[in-house]
Amino acid sequence: QVQSVESGGGLVHAGGSVRLSCAASGRSFRDHSMAWFRQPPGKERELVAAISGSGGSTSYADSEKGRFTISRDDAKNPVYLQMNSLKPEDTAVYYCAVGRYVLIHVGINDYDTWGQGTQVTVSS
Repeated sequence: QVQSVESGGGLVHAGGSVRLSCAASGRSFRDHSMAWFRQPPGKERELVAAISGSGGSTSYADSEKGRFTISRDDAKNPVYLQMNSLKPEDTAVYYCAVGRYVLIHVGINDYDTWGQGTQVTVSS
């Protein structure tokens, strides 16, 4: 069964940092774009950051620019999300998603393999 598995979430104080990792199983995600989405309590799932299949292009939501960094290492875990200067509004379940395409797309339907999510809670 093809799936992605997230890890690295937890409780952190505002201003702190967390690094999320996404491991793939079932097939290689090489040459597929990858993304991190998040779903805050009571809100819809939203794109946080995305990276192309080659790793050469990245895209971020405006509120994350300069604070979050997405990267990939297909030899180990497919994708990481380094989150710095965390704010309470970053509290959410974070999901790793595998894209249908090599190039970055920002629509939720452009991703067809999802993990179970990992909770990140930022306390004030």
